[in-house]
Amino acid sequence: MSRHPSIWPSATTHLKSEQPDHPVLYFAPQVLQATARRFLDGFDGLVTYAVKANDARVVLENLMAAGLTAFDVASPAEMRKLRSISNTAVMHYNNPVRSRSEIREAQALGVTSYSVDGLSELAKLAEILDPQGVEVSVRLRLPVEGAAYDFGEKFGEDPAGCARLLTAVQAAGFTPAMTFHPGTQCADPAAWASYIGICGQVARQAGIRLSRLNVGGGFAANRGVAPNLTAIFEAIHQAVGSTFGPDAPSLVCEPGRAMVAEAYTLATQVKSLRECGSIFLNDGIYGGFAEAPLIGVVDRISTLKPDGSTHQAPLVPRVVYGPTCDSVDRLPEPLMLPETLGEGDYVVFEGMGAYSTATVTRFNGYGAIRVITVQSTVA
Repeated sequence: MSRHPSIWPSATTHLKSEQPDHPVLYFAPQVLQATARRFLDGFDGLVTYAVKANDARVVLENLMAAGLTAFDVASPAEMRKLRSISNTAVMHYNNPVRSRSEIREAQALGVTSYSVDGLSELAKLAEILDPQGVEVSVRLRLPVEGAAYDFGEKFGEDPAGCARLLTAVQAAGFTPAMTFHPGTQCADPAAWASYIGICGQVARQAGIRLSRLNVGGGFAANRGVAPNLTAIFEAIHQAVGSTFGPDAPSLVCEPGRAMVAEAYTLATQVKSLRECGSIFLNDGIYGGFAEAPLIGVVDRISTLKPDGSTHQAPLVPRVVYGPTCDSVDRLPEPLMLPETLGEGDYVVFEGMGAYSTATVTRFNGYGAIRVITVQSTVA
């Protein structure tokens, strides 16, 4: 029988005891469930989880335990994973581009909510699905700032196109709804208010009452400054009230990043320190840092020696490379790290639950990140 606990008190206790030479993600279920309850208590509508952010079975199970009953899925693989856990979980298929075989599989798995951003995609749904009881949300895009990057470049229709598409959705017999995504890592409440206002204009132009309004994901995770979710929820509720009045549609949101990010901390080890001061870690952009070239590195970083003690030396800028034999495997900006940092020390990054395991590769044989359950993700 193992002498090691199944749940460790913290990342520090595990690092000090085991001194792993491979990257480790520390998962705190209670942090995940607390975040889920924050959304459930603060958002006046249906809270779903965007499975793409982290599709680990333990994540899905803990969200269900916290009270989530619905999930935003982007592929049949995500649907099958959910069905392996629950036969009753509601699934919203909001990836607006699907093959006919994917639509058929979604239908077989019980999906009754879809999104579209083009007449050709609506035609596929109409060809395969019985529209009775099936919701189709028209996806809006706007040139709204306030996010790390804009989903509107790839997905969505402009307001005039949305009005035409919404009319076609109703004519096809589907239940008409609307959806949007304000962009990744969005912390500006005004972005949601702008989208909601235009959704109201589109619905009035089309002469259609929306059954539901999905205000998307995009909710920012803590990257140095914790986002004010309360302010965002209030802006959404106020905008819906002023835009639609007493005949407002019911609301849906689909957080991914903001739901799961804080539940994981990533610990990496220094493999090598060059004379110039740059360092090599045992994880990089082909592993847990796939998003770093796009939106930067989280800035809640700490360092530990193998015995668990901390560095007290001044911080200096260090170029950070990953472990693969590829020159682009480099974090985009130097990190401020102790001048006494040495080989074998640990560099620990908080808030790493989103798009770390989900996008990891096995390039060059790296990318195997062990997951350890802890009571607290704080190093």
